[in-house]
Amino acid sequence: MINESKEKKTKSEKTPRSASAVMRRRAAVSMTVLVVMGAAVAGKLFKVSIVDNSKYETLANNYHFGTMTLDANRGAIYDANGTALAWSATVYNIYVDPKLYRDEIKEIEKSNDKKKSAAEEKGEQAANLVDVTQLEQSIVSFLSEKLEIDASKVQEALAKDGRYCVLQTQVEKNTADEITTYFDKLKLTFVGTEATTRRYYPQNELAAAVIGFTNGDGDGQYGLEYQYDEYLSGVDGRIISAQAANGEEMPYRYSTTYEAKDGASLYLTLDSTMQYYLEKSMSEMVEKFEVNDRATGIIMNPKTGAIYAMATCPSFDLNNPSEIYDPVVAAQLKELPESEYQDAYLEAREKQWRNKAISEINPPGSTIKIFTSASAFEENLIDLNNDSFYCSGSLKVQDLDIGCSLRSGHGAQTFTQALTNSCNPAFMEIGLRLGVQKFSYYLQGFGLTEKTGIDLPGEVASVCVPEDKMTQVDLASGAFGQTNETTALELITAYAAAINGGYVVQPYVVDHIVDSSGNTVLQNTTTEKRQIISEETSKTVREQLEAVVSGNPSHNAYIQGYRIGGKSGTAEIRATRDIEDDYVASYCCFAPADDPELIMLIQADYPNPEIGYYGSKVVTPYAQEIMEEILPYMGFYPEYTDEEAKEMNVAVPLLQDATIENAQATLEQMGLTYEVVGSGSTVVSQSPTTGTSVAKGGKVLLYTEQTTTRDLVTVPNLIGMTASQANETLSYYGLNYALMGASASSEGALVKSQSVREGTQLQRGSSITLTLSAGEATD
Repeated sequence: MINESKEKKTKSEKTPRSASAVMRRRAAVSMTVLVVMGAAVAGKLFKVSIVDNSKYETLANNYHFGTMTLDANRGAIYDANGTALAWSATVYNIYVDPKLYRDEIKEIEKSNDKKKSAAEEKGEQAANLVDVTQLEQSIVSFLSEKLEIDASKVQEALAKDGRYCVLQTQVEKNTADEITTYFDKLKLTFVGTEATTRRYYPQNELAAAVIGFTNGDGDGQYGLEYQYDEYLSGVDGRIISAQAANGEEMPYRYSTTYEAKDGASLYLTLDSTMQYYLEKSMSEMVEKFEVNDRATGIIMNPKTGAIYAMATCPSFDLNNPSEIYDPVVAAQLKELPESEYQDAYLEAREKQWRNKAISEINPPGSTIKIFTSASAFEENLIDLNNDSFYCSGSLKVQDLDIGCSLRSGHGAQTFTQALTNSCNPAFMEIGLRLGVQKFSYYLQGFGLTEKTGIDLPGEVASVCVPEDKMTQVDLASGAFGQTNETTALELITAYAAAINGGYVVQPYVVDHIVDSSGNTVLQNTTTEKRQIISEETSKTVREQLEAVVSGNPSHNAYIQGYRIGGKSGTAEIRATRDIEDDYVASYCCFAPADDPELIMLIQADYPNPEIGYYGSKVVTPYAQEIMEEILPYMGFYPEYTDEEAKEMNVAVPLLQDATIENAQATLEQMGLTYEVVGSGSTVVSQSPTTGTSVAKGGKVLLYTEQTTTRDLVTVPNLIGMTASQANETLSYYGLNYALMGASASSEGALVKSQSVREGTQLQRGSSITLTLSAGEATD
């Protein structure tokens, strides 16, 4: 019993100590877990607050702050005289605040309820209630009509969550004002306007391929808009506004504005007047000769490289660049089946946007003969006094007969005659004298194997046979303008070097750039790459090209009183379409011939050969027309030789209201005759009218009575007559004439065209312009 009691006592004494140990162990485990968890939390907090602080700060800002862009005004583009070619005007984005819209509608409904309650208390019918349903319909209909969007788009916008939803962008000011006035009258504020900009091109299609345009986001596309986008675009501003916890933007008093910095403006070397003259005449040429693959023209300063005009014709409207501008192409597209239309349209659109002067290559034709000549002069391989070049109509090179444009041959010629005749065998001989190495050297030296570096996008390089692969046939054909292919800009830049003293200059379109504060941030100047020929050689080239024009005026841009040098070209291109041959007609000329201040090149790709394809027939008349307009515009005035003075046309003076004696004296002094019609003593009208050109010796009718009947005569056919025969015929009919083209005294000069068609009725005394030509155009 004693032992049993002792055993029980011992067990009872051990129980409290065992429980205490267990609790301690549990506490230790719990503490360990807490420490680990605390460490994990602390580590996480450290990572979030310290290591990833910037990341979570950005996330927080993005959640609590909203941003709205303030568009910078894009810089303008001006021509050399300050005429705007591209500018940005203020337009407006129209937006709605959907939440505010619903709040305002609710306020209107509450107002209706108050009016009803007040009326019921008085036992009256409520007045001036707003028909909310009708109001909402009117709002949707008004915005839909003014913004030219579907009503469903307006309804969707008004039903959205949030405080800001744009309905329409680039809305004109008058429309934005109408919208503002409409909602002001309704005393509703949920519709707002934001000022932004829109690009306008006030000259429409003028110089379109040079200027380029912007896309819907305002970024430059093509042309100068793309090339100088960094300068033009400026820096957009920002409005950073606070957001509530639900993501809605808070009122504008909780926002910060960072103003936009407007873009810089470009001031070009282009002259819009010269550009207009170039495009006008080229358009007439393209239409008359049905030029299939567009035409391009460039006018530049040969000394500096400044581009005065650059055109691709047909052009396109910069304000609507996606519309196919060429009526012929547009008509062709309409005839296509739907399955073919889209691809054809996209191809036509991309083509009309390209600047043909820098993005397409062609054989230069006979215009290359200038470089062949200059190279040979520089190497002393041509003796102007003693050399003779015989042309039988072709020349055999490596067993290949290469023909001349005149198949019967030119016979023996001096160099000047060979250049005037544009004789291919003569220039093949000159090319062979140069040899492959020297010909390649000058081809490269004149810049005909490299891009010019003009400040426009999309310039391509020429394709020329390299020296190590050039055969004698390549050399011979290359010497007169076949085999190698260049851009129009490469060609005129090389031509400029041949006549400006031998200096290859880099062409440029932007003269300077001015930022929004009026500071000049870029100024372009002349960049001379190298001198490829001597001043003496260049002088010889100028003299020879002036001799070409004066010696064969009917085939060149000859203008009485001006010294002009020039050369036409006709390059043959085989199997380009469904006909055997296609041609590139061209003409390059410069003035004044002794000290050139401008040079012009025009190319017409694939004129209708049934109408005409020689450069002298297709291009030269229009080059002459342009020169007649731009030379006086530039301040160059005619200076006549004694021979020219005898034959020159004169402008009929203003004689109305003059006495008969004074009118007679004026006309006699100008070398014109007269006929008085009536018995009065004062001139009441005249024929031809003031400013009309007539040949010296022409007759002016002086009418002295208002009631005198003006006789009408029928215009005869004068084509094929000599100048004297035409004069005799027109005198019989009582008509005057003015001469253009070849000199009346030139051997074989015949009337090739007349400005008024045969059979037309004209008032007696009127003048007809006759164009003379001394021979058939062959280049």
